Amino acid sequence: MAKLLEYQGKEWLRKAGIPVPVGRAASSPEEAEQIAAEIGKPVAVKAQVQAGGRGKSGAVKLVDTPAEARAAAASILGTVIKGYPVRKVLVEEKLAIAREFYVTIIVNSARNARCPMMMFSTEGGMDIESVPEEKIFKLLISPLNGLETYDAVDMLVKAGIPNDQLMNFANVLVKLWHAYKKYDCFTLEINPLVLTANGELVAADCKMEVDNSSVYRHPEMGIEIARDFPHEPTELDRIGWGIEKTDTRGSGFVMSMGFDEKSPGYIGYHPIGGGSAMMGMDALNKVNLKPANYADTSGNPVASKVYRVAKVVLSQPNIDGYLLGGFMMANQEQWHHAHAVVKALREVLPKKPGLPCVLLLCGNKEEESLAILREGLSNVEGATRVEIYGREHVTDTDFIGQRLLALVKEYQAEKRK
Repeated sequence: MAKLLEYQGKEWLRKAGIPVPVGRAASSPEEAEQIAAEIGKPVAVKAQVQAGGRGKSGAVKLVDTPAEARAAAASILGTVIKGYPVRKVLVEEKLAIAREFYVTIIVNSARNARCPMMMFSTEGGMDIESVPEEKIFKLLISPLNGLETYDAVDMLVKAGIPNDQLMNFANVLVKLWHAYKKYDCFTLEINPLVLTANGELVAADCKMEVDNSSVYRHPEMGIEIARDFPHEPTELDRIGWGIEKTDTRGSGFVMSMGFDEKSPGYIGYHPIGGGSAMMGMDALNKVNLKPANYADTSGNPVASKVYRVAKVVLSQPNIDGYLLGGFMMANQEQWHHAHAVVKALREVLPKKPGLPCVLLLCGNKEEESLAILREGLSNVEGATRVEIYGREHVTDTDFIGQRLLALVKEYQAEKRK
């Protein structure tokens, strides 16, 4: 999913008619001080990263003056929270909180639901996992009919919201649904939804995730990469997303796996399909080799898309091998993979002579595909450690792992000379 930072999500909530605190993002302590001065009252300074638990890590500070906002921003900017460097802080007005609530809309993928679901709780401001089940109220939303005001009111009555506040809450919940649908969200969460001392409802936080398949419909959001990463996107991640963004014919997924480009034993990893990917990981793990990246070319992609993925995987510096892991009898026509891999290797191997390459490919058009690989890679400069296998080893992770390890050891020894 494409995750937005808090300040970005709040801007879309504001445009949907949901009140948010006054404030904006800052990239420097000086800018934070200026924003606090413009607000003219106590503010919250909050790290903007794709990670939870900011308050517990000291990345949210409440201050009274612009000078204190500057100092708070200086102490937060540049820190790292769960692997994410803090490059911006949100400076916004401090709210006079009377009560905190929790509301989210997610996709309920259960077989008896398969629709959006709203969850509401009077126990906001804390992890929803910590809230007792009886205090979480759930409402399935028809994708066709949407969330009606009376449905929201019914849920709020069950949650114990006072009669004089019912329409206030219901209006916010209905607006949240409209925002969820309009922006093609996968998740849209406000925690906490604050009831202020003067009776206003304000979104004090926002978690917004847009369905990656719908990002093309929202260029106004400026989403750079429509994927969820456990780290800040790398150059390889950006290149990988470029393949998917510009070509939707089958899958052509590439992302980094923490490859440091210096340690030995990393393999350019090119699996075909999810189950195949797991088996390939098993083959690598058994022989203590490590994937430099994750990839996937399934769903019958065209050869040009497979080629782009293979070329990215092979072009990573200092890898000790390449594994095409077709650990499945695929019904897609595998000669597209064969043509693509031949082209990529013919371009890369002369620059990386002797690079170990174990190619496992089987399924539809298998004989033709293996013939393309063998003929296309014969007499190629640098192709001295290329082994090609078909269905006889489709589930044999032990064999594939051992063959790759043997070639890698030869290659490493050669590089040390």
